[in-house]
Amino acid sequence: MNGPIDGLLSTLHLTDTGARTTEDIFTGPSQWMPLGRVFGGQVLAQSLMAAMHTVDEARVIHSMHGYFLRPGDVAHPITFSVDRLHDGRSFSTRRTHAYQNGQPILSLIASFQTRDEGVEHQLDMPSDLPDPESLPSTADVLGSIDHDVARYWSSERAFDVRHIPSPVYLRVEGEHVPRQAVWMKAYGRLPDDPNQHRAALAYASDYSILEPILRAHGVAWATPGLKVASLDHAMWWHRDARVDDWLLFTQESPSASGGRGLSLGRIYTREGRLVASVAQEGMVRVPDPATFD
Repeated sequence: MNGPIDGLLSTLHLTDTGARTTEDIFTGPSQWMPLGRVFGGQVLAQSLMAAMHTVDEARVIHSMHGYFLRPGDVAHPITFSVDRLHDGRSFSTRRTHAYQNGQPILSLIASFQTRDEGVEHQLDMPSDLPDPESLPSTADVLGSIDHDVARYWSSERAFDVRHIPSPVYLRVEGEHVPRQAVWMKAYGRLPDDPNQHRAALAYASDYSILEPILRAHGVAWATPGLKVASLDHAMWWHRDARVDDWLLFTQESPSASGGRGLSLGRIYTREGRLVASVAQEGMVRVPDPATFD
């Protein structure tokens, strides 16, 4: 294991407080972030792990819908309350609220299902994209920059993220279009627990999902005065996958207006199996939007 992977696994390891009212109560740590706010993917993954702890192992998560309510503070742990909304013959539904200092920072509902047989199809993975080995890593792009955010993104994140056609950290190169793709893979091996891989996939899905909005308008993350925040996040798990193998995350933004943008994504294994779909709306505010169109 290495530091970032140990940090990810530590974050996903929740403590069952033993407290029971009408809900199950868990606590978890906050990962350090250079700007002091909890990474949205972290609290998503932890909230899912909390819900998973209350569901029979034979029932697998297939969807979740969550709203980010307040920014989290990395200086404080997070409390998770799980309401066992429903257990049917095939499906179970859970609602998780994440709290800091008595205030909710995330609310989500997740659904679980027993494994079943049925019709099957998928949209094919794009076949004309470069392999991850041919692309620069985030460390290659940002490793020489002496800045807290650059250091964190280049060497302290748990996932290697490689952009197609190029990253938008410092500048937006090429055509300004509302679509991109990234290859992503955990930097180290994770345990064989499928639930950890499902939660970690939700964690990683929050890294770059809003970037097609930025790319469409030529706005890099380094743009002075740029403000971006996740508002909600939805995810559907279609098939099992390991996050410590390369995964292709294709992304597009169908619309941006009113200081908000919507992005949609699909996640494939390297062999072309569609394993998850993602949707997120975010607040995107640039100092002078007309400057970038």
